[in-house]
Amino acid sequence: MGSRFKITIEEENTASANLKIDRIISEIVRIENLISDWIPNSQVSRINENAGIKPVKVDKEVFDLTKRAVYFSEISNGAFDISVAALEKVYDYKEGWMDEFPDEKIIQKSISKVGYQNIILDEKNQTVFLKFKGMKIGFGSTGKGYAAQKARSFAQAIGVQSGIIDASGDISTWSSNSNWKIGIHNPFRPKNPIDILKLKNAAVTTSGNYEKFLMIGGKRYSHIINPKTGIPAEGLTSVTVLGPDAEFANGLSTTMMVLGKKNGLRFIQNFPDYASLMITDAGKVIRSKNYRKLKKSLAR
Repeated sequence: MGSRFKITIEEENTASANLKIDRIISEIVRIENLISDWIPNSQVSRINENAGIKPVKVDKEVFDLTKRAVYFSEISNGAFDISVAALEKVYDYKEGWMDEFPDEKIIQKSISKVGYQNIILDEKNQTVFLKFKGMKIGFGSTGKGYAAQKARSFAQAIGVQSGIIDASGDISTWSSNSNWKIGIHNPFRPKNPIDILKLKNAAVTTSGNYEKFLMIGGKRYSHIINPKTGIPAEGLTSVTVLGPDAEFANGLSTTMMVLGKKNGLRFIQNFPDYASLMITDAGKVIRSKNYRKLKKSLAR
């Protein structure tokens, strides 16, 4: 993940609030150490290191998270693919710019390592195996949402009645009383939110190209890569998804960035508990058909 988390909770006094926030932070760090592929000793890093060599036994939590990501890869027909991490090194996102696109041969070679179908899950032995050397999985698309959702559940378990877990824009809320107000960022007018959500026990996630992006030949490209083409997603500046679960919403917003406005809207219709607000590269705002209705119901 490597993302900044902001934790807001309601407590009777500062001492109690600080103690509980420290415990919530420890839970987030625990998850980070399990699933972040940039941490050498994480279980996900060990899976990647053993690609094409041998299955790796993992905790049930990591196994189940991987299983859900593979399922999401299946239902999106590969628009979302947990193994797209193999393409990350093709583009220099660390520098933030490139003079030109990578050579087509380099892109195609990396694409050959992408394919959720080649992730072998052994439920009985609780192992994950990547069939080919050079394959890699990563939870950049669902990890923040998962961590936000888990941190929320943990906070509730230790007696926090109301709060917000904000994982760099992927948010999970809960409240026993009043609603939390969450603004949807407008990349074209940063000081003026596109919309204000009133959420009680819900999640809202945003995927976009306005914070993390790559300039290639003077043009801005998203950090979200199309797993099938190896090319950064185009057409949408951001996709915001609201619904009950931050992990699933995270997967939806990433997938819709890849699918684009028409196919993205068709895709989210399969999940009536979730709604979306998209902003195109031209600044046009497009809401899913159920957006206003769901927005209203989540405020209750």
